[in-house]
Amino acid sequence: MPEPAISSSRPRVLSGMRPTGKLHLGNYMGALKNWVKLQGQYECYFFIADWHALTSDYADPSQIAPNTMGVILDYLAAGLDPEKSVLFQQSRVLQHAELNLLLGMITPISWLERVPSYKEQQENLTNKDLSNIGFLGYPLLMASDILMYQPQFVPVGHDQTAHVELTREVARRFNQFYKLDGREVLPEPQVLLTPSPKLPGTDGRKMSKSYGNTIQLSDTEPEVRKKLKTMVTDPARVRRTDPGDPDKCPVGDLHKVFSTPETLAKVYDGCRSAGIGCIECKSWAADALVQLLQPIQDRRATFSESQAEEILEAGSNRARARAEQTMQEVRAAMQLVRVTEQPRKPVAIGGRLG
Repeated sequence: MPEPAISSSRPRVLSGMRPTGKLHLGNYMGALKNWVKLQGQYECYFFIADWHALTSDYADPSQIAPNTMGVILDYLAAGLDPEKSVLFQQSRVLQHAELNLLLGMITPISWLERVPSYKEQQENLTNKDLSNIGFLGYPLLMASDILMYQPQFVPVGHDQTAHVELTREVARRFNQFYKLDGREVLPEPQVLLTPSPKLPGTDGRKMSKSYGNTIQLSDTEPEVRKKLKTMVTDPARVRRTDPGDPDKCPVGDLHKVFSTPETLAKVYDGCRSAGIGCIECKSWAADALVQLLQPIQDRRATFSESQAEEILEAGSNRARARAEQTMQEVRAAMQLVRVTEQPRKPVAIGGRLG
């Protein structure tokens, strides 16, 4: 028997991440750190969106399963608690596919084409053919993921509000067509804006697995320092004696997020006066990152893969129970009759049973 869904009077939130690689500092600062804080205030559902990973990695899905294990370990390492949050894997809850199919019947293609990240990723991921239905429709699958749990809020940064707005539009359209005993089935979730600091990757662009410019949560101290040494800096500092501007430097942006006020003051003074070189500045940034990552990595080491698998399976069972509650309402509102399967009776064929 599946475990019962969480019953709580607290408002519900839902969010997830794609297992397209190891999680990095951008994932932590933009989402995970905030999720950990939300556990004490909300009824939380956090999932691993492995079907979403197929929208871009369909040609070689061999890493999705190991990446899924890596993500759940990173979730636990960051401080997500399976006693406080439902941690689950998207593909283990088949109701997500069912709701996506049904919502696809009423969603105009033009709504999907106007999502900002649709064109943005096509422009940036030029090494992949993204001209497939899955990539076009991933915002609708995302909407289905959200609406499945009828949450009041979706915790996102400013750059993701367009996805929540599409979700609201889809819910509104569904509720216009279908009602259950006169009431709306899919409530429109609200955006729960969470802090999402500007976090550059080692090449100066936004830190992203797609760009290969990340500092991962599992990177060792030598790996962190090696990556920081090659990080781009203020282009005005061609020579050691040239003054620079931390506000125009990706390393300066890291200091603003992770360094102490005292270190940040030294960075501004030393960089603008050419009193310090970029190597020394990068070393200070690495010190701050290592200090942040060490407790996360220590916590990760306390979980085995078998323990993480048990947590993922238990969470998926709880999510499935909650998802089925929504789908029963959706099917009823759409007047879809689910015929209970009966044992197949033998049929007489040519005088014999077949």
